[in-house]
Amino acid sequence: MHLISILCGLLLGSTLTTCAQDTAIPVRILFGNEATAIPFDTFWSNPEHPSFQVGTEFRYNDNTHHYLYQTLNLGYVYHENLYQGAYINSELGYDYLLNFGLNLKALLGVGYLHTFSTNEEYQFKDGQYALEHDRGNSRLMPSLALGLGFRTNKNNPRSPELMLLYKSWGEFPYSPGFIPIMAHTELNIGLKLYIN
Repeated sequence: MHLISILCGLLLGSTLTTCAQDTAIPVRILFGNEATAIPFDTFWSNPEHPSFQVGTEFRYNDNTHHYLYQTLNLGYVYHENLYQGAYINSELGYDYLLNFGLNLKALLGVGYLHTFSTNEEYQFKDGQYALEHDRGNSRLMPSLALGLGFRTNKNNPRSPELMLLYKSWGEFPYSPGFIPIMAHTELNIGLKLYIN
């Protein structure tokens, strides 16, 4: 419920800063729940593992019913008792806009993920276990997302947009020789607004 309150506050506040000028920069803010799961097998994990993403997008066309764009994002994900990770990614996105303000969305992306264990790690040296400093793990992060967006003003392409995205992404290489790629799913709710 706190997440919905935050998004509603951002949406209401964004009407003061949103502008239909060509110089407006789109800002995308997403909050989510991540799970290590097979894609499209589950939509919500319990317990929850929070994620956060902020980014922007660059449009390739200005068609009124469909547009192609590129995103650039920074994100963070926390999976209790397993890892926490930060990432940078880019997605090629396609939106099909329906007449009443609803957008159908598809995004295909790739990124870099760096994860750190959330638990202490030990290494066996000289006959005993010693606490080891975790330098983290580097991963390639391919992703596919499908979702919906709803513009608050259907006649203004730069009006704030509420988004719901279901994303599937992978960590590669995960454990060579054992599990080459670890699959993740993530349900995101968010907001796109335009800032001068």
